[in-house]
Amino acid sequence: MSSPAGLVEDWRTERQANRDYEAYRARGVMKDGRRFGRPPNPCEPPAQPEGKVNLTDPDSRNMKSFRGYVQGYNAQAVTTEGQIIVAAEIATEGLDFAQLDPMISAAERELDAAGVTERPGVVLADAGYWSNGHIDRLRQRGITPIVAADAHNRDGPRKTRIGGPYDFMRRVLATDQGAELYARRQWMVEPVFAQIKANRRIGRFKRRGRAAARSEWRLIAATNNLLKLHKHGFTAAAG
Repeated sequence: MSSPAGLVEDWRTERQANRDYEAYRARGVMKDGRRFGRPPNPCEPPAQPEGKVNLTDPDSRNMKSFRGYVQGYNAQAVTTEGQIIVAAEIATEGLDFAQLDPMISAAERELDAAGVTERPGVVLADAGYWSNGHIDRLRQRGITPIVAADAHNRDGPRKTRIGGPYDFMRRVLATDQGAELYARRQWMVEPVFAQIKANRRIGRFKRRGRAAARSEWRLIAATNNLLKLHKHGFTAAAG
């Protein structure tokens, strides 16, 4: 299910993609210079948006999860080495690749609001956040992004990703320092989500609507930080 605006957006995207594909095939030449053997099969996109609308929460989207598909949001967080959440936002896109630069920008805004002058120097992210454009934009701002180039170890580079940031990142991760830095990501951010979901048993939002869900997620993030600070203060006092 989606929102009415989402259905219209998907419908327009489908129609534009179909027009672009037919124009590409009509030229009769592939990117490597070879000619197509036959014209494209005709395809007529729907005349109007099709699909279901979630009437109780039209802002939410159908998201893929470990348990299948669920109606909801994509909760995002930027954390420090001490597992303090610096930025917490939600997205209506199920995939993470469009969230790298926006989330780091959100973290920078939060630091500004808190009067913190220090800025992120190194950003760690898993392969789901891979985006050439986002990686380039972070590097232009003086930030070193270390993003897994591949979801799993590969014998060689992907044919579709040769060159540019992809080759650079594979070289970085192949070094001892790059591998050591990237390994920190696992204990910086993964325990935060595990603590929220498993220990605190917060597995779903209780409010509906994007604004309400965002407020709830930011409250969850704030309480996470308070619990961390409380535990740190208790440990220091006991020691």
